[in-house]
Amino acid sequence: MLDQPTASTASARRRAFNSKVDAIRRTYGFEDVSLAPGLETVEPSEVELAQDFCGLALAIPVIAAAMDAVVDVRLSGELARLGGLAIMNLEGAQTRYDDPDELLARIAGAPDDQVQALLAEAYQAPIREELVARRLDELHAAGSKAVVAATPGAARRWGPFCAEHGADLFLVQSQVSSARHLASGYEPLELGDFTRFMPIPVAVGNTTSAEAAYLLMEQGAASVFVGVGPGAACTTREVLGIGVPQVTAISDVAAARDAFLADTGRYVPVVADGGMKRGGDVAKAIAAGADAVMLGSPLARSEEAPGRGTNWGMAAPSPVLPRGTRIKVGTTGPLERILFGPARVTDGTENLIGALRQSMAALGARTIREMQQVEIVYAPAIVSEGKSWQQRGR
Repeated sequence: MLDQPTASTASARRRAFNSKVDAIRRTYGFEDVSLAPGLETVEPSEVELAQDFCGLALAIPVIAAAMDAVVDVRLSGELARLGGLAIMNLEGAQTRYDDPDELLARIAGAPDDQVQALLAEAYQAPIREELVARRLDELHAAGSKAVVAATPGAARRWGPFCAEHGADLFLVQSQVSSARHLASGYEPLELGDFTRFMPIPVAVGNTTSAEAAYLLMEQGAASVFVGVGPGAACTTREVLGIGVPQVTAISDVAAARDAFLADTGRYVPVVADGGMKRGGDVAKAIAAGADAVMLGSPLARSEEAPGRGTNWGMAAPSPVLPRGTRIKVGTTGPLERILFGPARVTDGTENLIGALRQSMAALGARTIREMQQVEIVYAPAIVSEGKSWQQRGR
């Protein structure tokens, strides 16, 4: 009769299994953290928000997202007057239609069950060279820098053309940017060659990885945009299951920026793209390491925005697998009030720059770089602590 194994021998024979969930890293979004006061405070009037961004002067760290419902010539000119920067979608309605206002009005007013088909149909019209050149001229005439965005597949075609026709900055923007794209059947964009060939700065987005960001910087990226799926009109996280909460993503990419600066002496600005609605979100994005923020839906609520109180993602027109949807954000007032106030609401969605300035002053940060050094704490109760009366009224 065989001896029965003892508890000790059974334990010794037990196999060790490595489960993927055991290695899951904890990550943080804007609602998970708070900014902790330090030893000093400063006067809000002494806070300096200006910076050099890829050779362009920014008075405020705000960039309007390259979305058709957000950026046209009118809004670009107004945002430039206020000190920010707008990026036009090179593959959007502005470069496909002589007068896109009628189309934008149709998209804004379409019933929910018809809007996706309308988007897919509307973006089948070809991009026209003469319209690209015209929009670049119109942006300059409006007092704005001419900054455009295109996907990697279109960048090789339109990058040199835009540079030749007066563009100041070119953004290669995709759902997920990597330093190396593997493909068969066609030649993918070689970012290193593209940045060396282009006579103007080339920014790249989007990523959430420190390692990928560092490699993009090595390949010549003038700026790296951070964010996969956090935007209000984006559904990438739901459709593809991909994304990293923004505070962690920004912090990781900012760490790559700082390492790259130490290694090369070249500073590559980091832009937090998406997920911000209130002034506190903007402050947290800067504190996590961003040099500037890219806003979509918060600016789509302005009277100057072409979306008429709606917004939709750049990938929404896909006829087979849209990673965006049209949302109704409403029109709350002029762009200047959204950015500089006076705020007529108490939820932090107006006077975003005033809120950022006040936050920096309370934390003792006189500059963007100093704001990037403030303490961030894990604060899961930050949204609800002591706020039962506010929540009761909602």
